[in-house]
Amino acid sequence: MGGYSQTSEPIVFARDCSAVMVPQGQVVDLPAGQNGYITQALGGSFTVFVDGNLFRIDGKDADAIGKPPPEPIELAADASEDEVEKLVWQQLRTCFDPEIPVNIVDLGLVYECNVGKVENGARKVEVRMTLTAPGCGMGDILVDDVRSKIEAIPTIAEADVELTFDPPWNHSMMSDVAKLETGMM
Repeated sequence: MGGYSQTSEPIVFARDCSAVMVPQGQVVDLPAGQNGYITQALGGSFTVFVDGNLFRIDGKDADAIGKPPPEPIELAADASEDEVEKLVWQQLRTCFDPEIPVNIVDLGLVYECNVGKVENGARKVEVRMTLTAPGCGMGDILVDDVRSKIEAIPTIAEADVELTFDPPWNHSMMSDVAKLETGMM
């Protein structure tokens, strides 16, 4: 089964909570007292199964399903450009397609990532990425996830995330780890 096994950890919503329907990308409110199951808990967000549908719960709403919120990101004050870039890639590895338990870096969805300086010693990150399928309703959600996770890094003022379908993604772009986890090897 590999990465696809359902943890199926039962949960009950402790409070009303906004969630994103997977894969449609529609935002809905799930009410307090609603029962469900966690199917994926990766990268600080949760995919939950409620009434026959999958929903993505943001890490900041982890308390609604009885989970601790993700830890804030720390960066040494004298961090070098290399250290910042390494942290950016680490953050990208915490972004997951809600339906595939493999991060977007190992899936080969990140085509380019550049860290540069802007005024006042702040930094700007430019990311070019794609989706496993054009027209995936989760595209905007994934782009927002990437942007907010990079902008959560101290000293980064802005993350510019561009979605491209040129070249189109295919399975050969996945890392060996990803191929192994998805049973494509």
